Amino acid sequence: MSTAIDDIALPPAVASHFSQDAARRLVELRRDLHRHPELSWQEKETANKLVAALASFGITDVARVAGTGLVARVPGRDRSAPIVALRGDIDALPITESTGLPFSSENAGIMHACGHDVHASWAVGAAHLLAASPASGDVLVVFQPAEEVGDGARAILESGTLANVAAIFGGHVDRRFEVGQVVAQAGALAASTDTFEIEVAGAGAHGARPHESADPIVAAAAIVTALQALVSRRLDPAQPGVVTVGTFNAGTASNIIPDRARLTGTIRATTVAARTLLTRELAALVTGVAAAYGVSATTTLGGGTPPIVNPERMASIAARAVTNVLGEAALVPLGTTNMGGEDFAVYMESMPGCFLRIGAREPGGRVIAAHSPGYYAAEGALFIGAAVLAEAARVASATLAGARETS
Repeated sequence: MSTAIDDIALPPAVASHFSQDAARRLVELRRDLHRHPELSWQEKETANKLVAALASFGITDVARVAGTGLVARVPGRDRSAPIVALRGDIDALPITESTGLPFSSENAGIMHACGHDVHASWAVGAAHLLAASPASGDVLVVFQPAEEVGDGARAILESGTLANVAAIFGGHVDRRFEVGQVVAQAGALAASTDTFEIEVAGAGAHGARPHESADPIVAAAAIVTALQALVSRRLDPAQPGVVTVGTFNAGTASNIIPDRARLTGTIRATTVAARTLLTRELAALVTGVAAAYGVSATTTLGGGTPPIVNPERMASIAARAVTNVLGEAALVPLGTTNMGGEDFAVYMESMPGCFLRIGAREPGGRVIAAHSPGYYAAEGALFIGAAVLAEAARVASATLAGARETS
C-alpha cells in the first residue's frame, strides 16, 4: 500500500502540516505497530519503536517510566510557562484479527482492536508538530501502557513525571464519526468502570431434598433479578447507569445443591454521584436479598476508573484547537451516552483536562465496533489527531500562561 499523504483523505489544512516524508514515516509507524501489537504491560518492543520514531523527528528527551511507558519532553518557547501534557495509549487486546488489512497482526491472538496503534502514532506526530512550531511552555507527550486493563494512567501518575503539568489532553479514534469530525464538548464523555464480586454462602444438599438446603443458586438468581432495579428504581432517570452481571458460577452436578454461588459484574455511571449511589445500593440490596433467602452474601467492589467529565474551560480550549485546525464545521456532538470506560479519567482527578473523540471512518465506510476482530481506524485519523492535539497544547499553554500573568 502506498504511504503518500495524497492517498489519504484529509482536509487540505491538515495535510499542509506534514511533509511527504513525515507522513510516510508516521503511516509506516502506525502499520508497524498494528502488525506487531503487544498486550498491557508487555509493550517493550512498542516502546522501543516509539523511541526510535521520536528520535527520527529530532525528539530525544524521552524518559522511560511505569515499566513500558514513555514521556517525551518537547521544549516550548518559554521554559517558565505552564506545562501541558498530551497522552497516547499504546497497548493492544487479546483478540484474533479478521480485518484482512495488508498490515494485519502477526502476533497470534493479539490485535489493535481499539485504535491504540493510531493513538501512539498521532502522539509521535503531535510531538513532531510541536517541535516544529512550539507551544508557549514545554509539552510532555505521554505514551501510556496498560489502558485496556485500567492501570496505566495511575502508574504514570505515580512515577511523578506529570507532577508539574497544568493541563492534559487526549483522544480516542471513533468510527461512528468520519475522518475530519471531532467531538470536543463539556460534560460526560465516558463512564466509570467499577466491578463487583458477590459470594453467596448457603447449605448444600441432595437435589431431590431441597428443603434440607439453603440454596445459594436460587438466592443468587434472585439477586441477579433484584439488581435490575438499581438503575430503574434507585437512579434518577436523567442519569445514565448500567449494572451488568457477567458471570454466574455454582455447582458441580445436576443432582447436587451446592453450598456456594459466585457472581461477577460491572457498574457503569457517568457522574460521581451516580457511581457512589449504585455501588452503595448494590451492596445493601445484595445483603437484603440474601437474608430473605436464608443465606449470607459478601460483596466485594473493585474500584475501576472514574467517569470522564470534561470541564467547560478545558473543553473550550479543545474546541478552539479543533476550529483552528479544521474549522467550526468539524465540531460535532457526541450524540449519545458512552458507557464505555477510559483510564484517562484518572489523570483528570489530578489535573484539568479534556478528552476528545476523533473521527476514524473513511468516507463511505461503515461503522465498526471497537474491541471487535474487524476493527481498524482509517489512517486519516492519525493526522487529524496529531494536528488537533498539538494545537490543543498550544492553545492551552498560551491560555494558561495568559491567565497566570493577569492573576
